[in-house]
Amino acid sequence: MKIAVLCGGHSAEREVSLKSGAQVQEALRSLGHDVVAVDIDPDTWDTLRDGAFNCVFNALHGRQGEDGTVQGMLELLGLPYTGSGVLASALCMDKARAGEMMAAAGLFVPDFEEIETKEGIGADAVPQLSSRYGLPLVVKPVREGSTIGLTIASDEDQVASGLELASRYDRRVLVQKFQLGTEITVGVLATPDLLVLPTLEIVSDNPVYDYDAKYTAGKSHHIIPARISKQAQRDAAEAAGRAFELLGCAGMARVDIIVDSAGTPWLLEVNTVPGLTALSLLPDAARAAGIEFDQLCRRLVDHAVARHQRRVGPPVR
Repeated sequence: MKIAVLCGGHSAEREVSLKSGAQVQEALRSLGHDVVAVDIDPDTWDTLRDGAFNCVFNALHGRQGEDGTVQGMLELLGLPYTGSGVLASALCMDKARAGEMMAAAGLFVPDFEEIETKEGIGADAVPQLSSRYGLPLVVKPVREGSTIGLTIASDEDQVASGLELASRYDRRVLVQKFQLGTEITVGVLATPDLLVLPTLEIVSDNPVYDYDAKYTAGKSHHIIPARISKQAQRDAAEAAGRAFELLGCAGMARVDIIVDSAGTPWLLEVNTVPGLTALSLLPDAARAAGIEFDQLCRRLVDHAVARHQRRVGPPVR
């Protein structure tokens, strides 16, 4: 097939997306496909419309690529594309809306609230937030990924600076109770049958599993399965699968979770276009399940094409 790999883009995760896209291109070429890298620019619509592509592999992270924007464009163009559709992508990118839905469904989500920084932050906001959620607390943009703009604030000065930092990336800022426990992630595939991948524990050399730890070789380590009880592994896997289906995801996603000392899985967020670099989490979890990276890409492409054919019917000959 002729496949366009969308990567790069204009979000704060551009460099990660380029690395994801490069690895995807290599895998798809090894499978014999004709692969074209497409970096989002004003000509992208024309490139995709006129390129005679059989499928689009979306390796864009963050704004535009992971929030339903590109998915809407691909729907209008009538092109098969990998991953979740418009609604699920938009929901999962919006940590506040996704958190509300997961909590309402009975899943465990640390208490949080959203602040509109466009309206200004009152002088009494910082002590109120610190009292309400305790210290440390988490401050992050509602619609960013890769821990960009995230602060784990241990005092009120850090809360204030965290609010300022997060507001650089999004006028909507999430303030959330800090949940102590083991940091894990659970990959989920649905191509189309649901497959929850093994739990993966993240150990970071940095105090926080931040952008630097994620994308610098040797600064983080993946332990599969996570060093939690068997029951906690099952509970985390079940919660990840439920969140995936609740939010309407398709293809693939990665669910980030903190497991506390009692084994309770606290869901943080669902990533619909998780990193696909050589250092990323989902490919490692898939490999632990016996799915090499090229086969993961094959599954996603085959699912995208089959899903599109179910919607529009077989091509006219």
